[in-house]
Amino acid sequence: MNNYNAVLSRNPENVNKDSLSSQTVAFSHYNNLSAQLPIDSETGKLVAGGIKEQAEQCFKNIKSIVESIDHVMNDVVRITVFVKNIKDMDAVDEVYKKYFTNYVPTRTVVAVAALPMDALVQVEALVSNAEGTIPNAPQAGDIIKLTNNTSNAPISSLSSQTVAFSHYNNLSAQLPIDPKLGRIVASGVKEQTVQCLKNIKAILESIDVPFDDIVKINIFLKNISDTEAVNEVYTTFFPDSAIARAVAYMPARTIVEASALPMDALVQIEAVVSHGDGTPPQAIEDRHGLIIEANNTENAPMSSLHTQTVAFSHYNHLSAQLPLDPKTGKMVAGGVKEQAEQCLKNIKAIIESIDHVMDDVVKVNVFLKNIEDIDAVNEVYATFFPGGVPARRIVGVSALPKDALVQIDVVVSNAEGTPPQA
Repeated sequence: MNNYNAVLSRNPENVNKDSLSSQTVAFSHYNNLSAQLPIDSETGKLVAGGIKEQAEQCFKNIKSIVESIDHVMNDVVRITVFVKNIKDMDAVDEVYKKYFTNYVPTRTVVAVAALPMDALVQVEALVSNAEGTIPNAPQAGDIIKLTNNTSNAPISSLSSQTVAFSHYNNLSAQLPIDPKLGRIVASGVKEQTVQCLKNIKAILESIDVPFDDIVKINIFLKNISDTEAVNEVYTTFFPDSAIARAVAYMPARTIVEASALPMDALVQIEAVVSHGDGTPPQAIEDRHGLIIEANNTENAPMSSLHTQTVAFSHYNHLSAQLPLDPKTGKMVAGGVKEQAEQCLKNIKAIIESIDHVMDDVVKVNVFLKNIEDIDAVNEVYATFFPGGVPARRIVGVSALPKDALVQIDVVVSNAEGTPPQA
């Protein structure tokens, strides 16, 4: 990619364009796609029909975007499916199988309270950039995807446990399934959280990656009130090693409440992991100079349970920001506009603390307590992203931590992300 990595946003003509987001934003070796609704590009409206027709349109839109940037569906590394009704997943899977016939990406499935335009399904993809397509015979020097499955974690015909590309391993969201029995573990949320994290650890051990190479954790809870119980378990897994404990390393993190999870689980956990020499601490000691760099600033809310931003290779992964005033630690006064503004102010403060700018954001994830608040949030959002460049996802969730109305997390380029001055 020459000596300069630029944030490159693109919008194909045959997919509906949103003025507030780009269809795909490439940086380094990944294309970050906006979540796709079942919108017909010719009419700009939801397609007629039910869940199958809507799922088909979502995947058609993704395929159009992927092909417009000279890639193929086999270059998809991760798929995230949001449905209004978890029972619709059998119908969605029928469609899904037609698009991934000989290779399956990692996958996360979540039922949410609401989706934009009252859609039944929304699908999001992360795609490799550059030499991502799996060749028949990999040649020396090619950057190729590596898939892996271990019998020590749950195996599915619909997803790979982990797909590595370039400097990241993207794991499928782990349910609290006992891999030997193929069933959800008995008892409550604590036991289920233990099993989710055990499954993640087993996958990482199968590819010789330490647990502390996790850079981002996403937790989906059936009940947000279970957060404290989950945290109690969480702190027994992080930090995992003496090296990580010495620097108090914790991954970036997002927690939301889902309306339902597969197999009626109480919790589901997704991890993004470094690939290569990522293990903390932040000293350049390995032969590649690839290190995990964790950063916190007093200008944004801090937590002992997560790091504000974790950088590895060409990406910074930020923890989800709640509308908390960093000086008081309390929720800002006002409604959803004031809360959205505070979330974005916190994000801006974190980004500036690592010598980046808002133009370096490649992906934004917005979680709303009420999907009807989209217009109000968009009004604030446009003042922070006037060009509508980042890829974006918006979902309505059942509840957010601290009873917030909105929560936002972002992925930011690292290193040469800021466009050069004219």
